[in-house]
Amino acid sequence: MTEWVGRTAVEIAAAVREKRTEPRAVVAEHLDRIARLDGRIGAFRVVRARAALAEADEVAARGDRDRLPLAGVPVAVKDNLAVRGESTRVGSAATPDAPAGADHVTVARLRAAGAVVVGLTNVPELCVFGTTEGVHGTARNPWDTSRTAGGSSGGSAAAVAAAMVPVALGNDGMGSLRIPAANCGLVTVKPGHGVVPAGIGDGDWFGMSENGPLATTVEDARLMLSVLADTEVAAERESGAFRIAVSVRSPLAGVTVSGPYVAAAREAAGALTRAGYQVRRADPPYPLSLGVTSLAHWTAGTAVDARSLDARLLTRRTRVHAALGRRFLTGVRGGTAREELRRRLEPFFAEYDVLLTPALARRSPRSAPWHERGWLRNVLANTNYSPLTPPWNLTGWPAMAVPVGTLPSGAPTAVQLVGLPGSEALLLRVAGRLEELRPWRRTAPLD
Repeated sequence: MTEWVGRTAVEIAAAVREKRTEPRAVVAEHLDRIARLDGRIGAFRVVRARAALAEADEVAARGDRDRLPLAGVPVAVKDNLAVRGESTRVGSAATPDAPAGADHVTVARLRAAGAVVVGLTNVPELCVFGTTEGVHGTARNPWDTSRTAGGSSGGSAAAVAAAMVPVALGNDGMGSLRIPAANCGLVTVKPGHGVVPAGIGDGDWFGMSENGPLATTVEDARLMLSVLADTEVAAERESGAFRIAVSVRSPLAGVTVSGPYVAAAREAAGALTRAGYQVRRADPPYPLSLGVTSLAHWTAGTAVDARSLDARLLTRRTRVHAALGRRFLTGVRGGTAREELRRRLEPFFAEYDVLLTPALARRSPRSAPWHERGWLRNVLANTNYSPLTPPWNLTGWPAMAVPVGTLPSGAPTAVQLVGLPGSEALLLRVAGRLEELRPWRRTAPLD
């Protein structure tokens, strides 16, 4: 019997601030759940049981406990962000096992807000692919453990969906927050460029990668984003005047969106229409070159991240990805494709405030040793199920994933919300309205 597992971060923090419970009790309950369930889920590379309990006691003793926005809240951190005293392996045998001397700025902000880091979560090697497996573990979808949790923030998403933590930290360079959130029935925000400090790898994949929250409610996502951004992301004033475009077209030629994800977008659109929003069917003018632009930036980012590592210790799919990326590096660094994409899409967003799309094209691939499979097989699997997220990393604009609907298996489906720079509060407002209109089951039925 537990009291705090399954509760939201907002609820836990309020109880700790008001001394209705102690941080140690909250953290201990979540550590017990991790010990009981993670053998089935594979969310964590490292669990910091002893250190987390000690840090919980430090939160309890803080003089500002009554003002901490995340007081005593257990969090998981994606294993490409430094946590003081722990190694940062980024899913690879090629990375050093030396402990980090200091927290990444986002981790430091979470701790300053009263959060307790209970562990580091599994990722695919160098966070390249949309499935999470490798030498350090395999993250499965808690709703359907025969399927991958997604990637690259797969371990973080699995930990939240399994109620092993109420919130987790991840990041997104081509969909790496939105893909696993959509698979696992979570809310996430990929903030626009510059809203949250990045510092992910060597160059943030040319500024495309952003850190953000994974949560089970819109309010938890808003709270964690405010902490990460070091500024309050206030609730947007409700207005039926918001103009929402609905598009179920894949941005990539030749890739189609399956029925359940089309249905999710249409269900969300119908709910918002009945709630008084101005909703219209409209497709953004995606260029035919988008697939090449995405591949060039995706592989070039990996080439940069891999250049200081021993290639003999990388998996074959990563070596091939990086080798291809080296051919694109000069063009990516000096090219104008991203700016041209922004110019092409900006008139669409002058007409609409929010774009609503399916979050994925189809359900996630089976949980399997994808890191042992060939590069082309991995790329095709990723492209066919997650073509809708990369455009918004290329533009640097904010985007969310929000649970709407279910697959025939009972696992969740999801929609994506996109807006112009500075629209995080607006996207959260629309997401919150969807949560009111189409509430979802917050965590997977594992017990």
